[in-house]
Amino acid sequence: MEDVSQSIHSQKAPEPVGLYPHARKVGDLLFLSGVGPRERNTKKIPGVNLDENGNIISYNIEEQCHSVFKNVRMILEDAGSSWEKLVDVTVFLTNMKDDFPIYNRLWAEYFGTNPPCRTTLEINCLPTPIAIELKCIATL
Repeated sequence: MEDVSQSIHSQKAPEPVGLYPHARKVGDLLFLSGVGPRERNTKKIPGVNLDENGNIISYNIEEQCHSVFKNVRMILEDAGSSWEKLVDVTVFLTNMKDDFPIYNRLWAEYFGTNPPCRTTLEINCLPTPIAIELKCIATL
């Protein structure tokens, strides 16, 4: 069976932490791999303070939200889509009780009109010391 999908590797978004593309185009849809708030070409995570062993000392969910939204936007644009073409977003938070109100307020600011569908889940950890990750589907 012929592979009709195309891998997308953004030159602006942070490098994936494993063997996977930033996104895949399939027909008129774009599927993004999980996107976190890290910065490209560095291990820096906006809003995260780590100890010498890499454990989280403190974090700022607002800074992480702004950074993860920026990373998603860069991947979308590099793939030929845009923020306005997001249709479905799955959000993973590591602390629903404390972080959801801030994340939800920022979501409303970023998606003032015609927001995509959204599912928000709490998980106990993510592969890197982050508090939020987004899994997105957009149109092209």
